[in-house]
Amino acid sequence: MPETETAPFLSNAQRRLLAFALGLFAVIAIVALLAFVLVVLGDLVGFFSGVLWPLAVACVLALILRPAVDLLEKRFNGRRTLAVVLLYAVFLLFVAGLLVTAIPPLVDQILDFIAFIPTLWAQAIAYVKVNYPSWVTTGERLTSYPAVTSMLDSLQAELSKAPSLVMPSLKAMSQGVASVFGFVAHLAIIPIYLFFFLLVRRDLTQSLPAHLPFLRPTVRDDIVFLVGEFVNIVVSFFRGQLLIGLIMGLLLAIGFSICGLKFGFFIGLTLGILNIIPYLGTIIGLAVTIPLAFFQPGGGLGLIGLVLMVYVIVQNIEGWFLTPKIMGERTGLHPVMIIVAIFFWGTAFKGLLGMILAIPLTAFFVTAWRFGKWRYFPANSTPTSHDTKVGA
Repeated sequence: MPETETAPFLSNAQRRLLAFALGLFAVIAIVALLAFVLVVLGDLVGFFSGVLWPLAVACVLALILRPAVDLLEKRFNGRRTLAVVLLYAVFLLFVAGLLVTAIPPLVDQILDFIAFIPTLWAQAIAYVKVNYPSWVTTGERLTSYPAVTSMLDSLQAELSKAPSLVMPSLKAMSQGVASVFGFVAHLAIIPIYLFFFLLVRRDLTQSLPAHLPFLRPTVRDDIVFLVGEFVNIVVSFFRGQLLIGLIMGLLLAIGFSICGLKFGFFIGLTLGILNIIPYLGTIIGLAVTIPLAFFQPGGGLGLIGLVLMVYVIVQNIEGWFLTPKIMGERTGLHPVMIIVAIFFWGTAFKGLLGMILAIPLTAFFVTAWRFGKWRYFPANSTPTSHDTKVGA
């Protein structure tokens, strides 16, 4: 009898559809797992932020100052403790010089700026009433509607509760005082962490393979490489951004002061510090300096033009000279990706710590992705120096 061929349980199209469904389910499961891990990690970082941020600051400062300590150690014939103490003494002298020379006028400008805010607001309202009466008419028409009137009344009622909220109960006040003392305590312990971190002579990544004996040599080498790349990205980013932010702050302060912008010295230095987070200083600076230049006594469109010219000059100096000379190659991230990364990591880690670490973390993951493609899918990618070194 001729043998009858049994038909396959699934056709080719059905098998392809099933394979696609299983692959899609695996991708969704991996994404969900990563999201869950990220949420849990963000909650842990947010909960222990008071403990983690002093350690993170001290660790980053130690990595940045390590070359200076190594150089001083060679000058002192291997006496590293003496090198660290000398570095601390130089830093204290620098801080004392700032307290004597730069801090008093800076504090005066801060207090004058806070006192000038109501005047600036009143001048802006008067300008709108004189030059744009149609806007005032539109606002009056809107307030004539019952729904808008009810909303404004509710807002006024909430604002009327502000004094009672400003004067909290004794318990809340004690908690606020405790939180302030906690912040000061965490801030004061950073020099202690930093002192002991600087005393360590060896590179911690060199001893990392000895702590991973349970991994295969190839996997262990990949992990050590990626950890080293992450350390290099963090060091190069923060060392470069701190120096660039300081130079940009001084340039903006000098430029604003020459232009005649009120509180220009204080605003320029503040924007330079905020530039540690990319684009943050520029965005806040434009939102503050343009209205101030227009409404301050003697201001106007001419002063706005001068302020914008200062921004253009400083940004060109930063883009064409400071960043290439200080940081070398950029992180390789598109400006849109940088902005998304700042908001993403700031949300994930629930605070400023995530926004500050956004660029190093994103650059590290881009490096890990490119390295993984080159390492495990060599047929689909060609290794280049840019593929395996993003954050240098």
